[in-house]
Amino acid sequence: MEVNTIAVIGAGTMGRGIAYASALGGFQTVLEDVSDEVLEKAVTWIGEAFEEGVKRGKLEAVVREAAMARISTSGSVEEAIHDAELVIEAVPEDVRVKEQLFQVLDQRGKAGAIFASNTSSLAITDFAGGVSARARCIGMHFFNPVPKMKLVEIVRTKHTSDETAATCVAVAHRMHKETVIVNEAPGFITSRINALIGNEAFAMLEAGTASAPDIDKAVKLGLNHPMGPFEMVDLVGLDVRLKILEYLHETLGERYRPSPLLRKYVEEGRLGRKTGRGVYDYSHHDGKQGKP
Repeated sequence: MEVNTIAVIGAGTMGRGIAYASALGGFQTVLEDVSDEVLEKAVTWIGEAFEEGVKRGKLEAVVREAAMARISTSGSVEEAIHDAELVIEAVPEDVRVKEQLFQVLDQRGKAGAIFASNTSSLAITDFAGGVSARARCIGMHFFNPVPKMKLVEIVRTKHTSDETAATCVAVAHRMHKETVIVNEAPGFITSRINALIGNEAFAMLEAGTASAPDIDKAVKLGLNHPMGPFEMVDLVGLDVRLKILEYLHETLGERYRPSPLLRKYVEEGRLGRKTGRGVYDYSHHDGKQGKP
C-alpha cells in the first residue's frame, strides 16, 4: 500500500516527535490535538528540532524548509484523518480513550487506511479488537526523543495483515528508523525489559545499596547503556513508568509489581523533567539535572 499522507493524533511529546519524523520522511503530515496551545507549542518544537539539525550539520536548510512545509495542523480528528492513508495515534495511555478513538478512525477514516498506535505497553487488541478494520490495525512504538532514537517496534496482532505490517516497516524506514517485528504481548520488547531494569534500580535506591548517580553511572559505564535508569525515567515520566508497571503487573505477574519508592515519588508529584523534579531535581539548574 502506498502512503502519502500521515495523520498524527495527539501533539504531546510523542506526537510532535512522530510528526517531525513523518515530515522528514517526505510524508504530508497532519498533526491533530484538541488544544490549540499544545499544537502551537508542538509546531514551535518541531521547527527548533529541525533548526538544531541544520546547526549540527545533520540537515541542509532546504531539507528543513521542505519538511516544515509538509506539516499542517488540525483541531478535529475527523478533519485530520480525512485524506490520511496512515493514522498514528499518540494519545494518553488509557484503554478507553484509545478504544473511543479507534472507533472514530474505523468509522471516519479513509477507505483502506492503516490505524497505528504508539502505545508503549498496552495490547493493541484491547482497544482495537472491536473495529471492522482489524487487519489494518497495528502498533508503531516510537521512542523519546523521536528525532534521536532510531528504533520503531512494529507490533502485530493476530489479525494484522502482512500488507499492513510491510507498509508500516517501509514507512518507518522512510522516516530513517530501524524496525523490529513484535507479536503482540504486554510491554512488547523494550518496555518490558526496561520496566524490570528501572524497577530494580528503585529497589536498590530504596534499600540504600547505592546512590542514584552511582546506579546511573554503573549502568552507563558497566553495561554500556546511553542513559542510566533514573535519567531515563525522569525523561519518560515517573507517572508513565508507573502506569506501565501497573499494567505489566496485572498482565504478567508479581515480578512487575511497582516499586513502593516509585509510587511514593509519583504521589508527591515528582514526575520527572516535565515537573522540574523526579529522581533528580531540575528546578534550579536551567532544566539541567541536579542532585537527587
